[in-house]
Amino acid sequence: MSTTPDLSVEFAGIPLRNPVLTASGTFGYGVELEPFLDLRRLGGFVAKSLTLEPRHGNPPPRIAETPAGMLNAISLENVGVEAFIEEKLPAVPDGVPVIASVFGTEIELYAEVCKRLTGVPKVAGLEINASCPHVKAGGIEFGQSPDALGRLVRACRQATTLPLVVKLSPNVTSIAEMARVCEGEGASGIAAINTVQALEVDVETRRPMLSNGLGGLSGPAIRPVALRMVWQCAQAVSIPICGVGGISTGEDAVAFLLCGATAIQVGTASYLNPAAAGEVADGIAAYCERHGVASVRELIGALEHS
Repeated sequence: MSTTPDLSVEFAGIPLRNPVLTASGTFGYGVELEPFLDLRRLGGFVAKSLTLEPRHGNPPPRIAETPAGMLNAISLENVGVEAFIEEKLPAVPDGVPVIASVFGTEIELYAEVCKRLTGVPKVAGLEINASCPHVKAGGIEFGQSPDALGRLVRACRQATTLPLVVKLSPNVTSIAEMARVCEGEGASGIAAINTVQALEVDVETRRPMLSNGLGGLSGPAIRPVALRMVWQCAQAVSIPICGVGGISTGEDAVAFLLCGATAIQVGTASYLNPAAAGEVADGIAAYCERHGVASVRELIGALEHS
């Protein structure tokens, strides 16, 4: 007689009812997609990246479809941390862990946003966006330099008592080295990976598809890259990892768990199907039932290879 598998995990000190989160920038502030998906079906969600002051993004066009993926250069447009706290958070259902994503053009600005979010009801943790590939200042330069990344994580760790997850850039020589830097500076967990810096061209106009030129590639096209990097991070650090990149099914999510992820994030799939994250959670449960797995925690790091 089969029993319902236990999908609960603890990621970076945050208890989750299942391993499924949503990726920052793809799910708004949590309630925009609520007509399509009950947030309580998820482990939690990562809100759109927040800056100290409201931020305007790049002019359109800033999203383009690519083979098996999407290219974007929205440039972290957001309402600012105070509006998020006062206007957006109250609408989030109770019992849904909120991980707030933090961004700044300078280390001091990251730290200040961390301070503002500390102690705020419903905010269970922070994700440091150290890896956005399409902004003019901040973001990718922190994620590509071990020294700069170390200084950023150190400042944010000193600014908050909340669990601190650092979202890493894939646009580096060694993702394992960057993960070790984060662990050494007191990060509670790693999110891997952010989008892959890329370019798409309209040959008729002979111009880039995006007004910014370069953008971040996401979707199924980057999933094998993300899997490889999650596996490398898992070999390098003992803090937990959240796998991100091209996840659209339960089987995709399980692959990340097997490679060492404790939790996963669904991103671009939500643009095609607003209920995708909930379906991924159902898919993980179905996999566990099909394979006689009593607890999803048995899958973490269980990749078999010679």
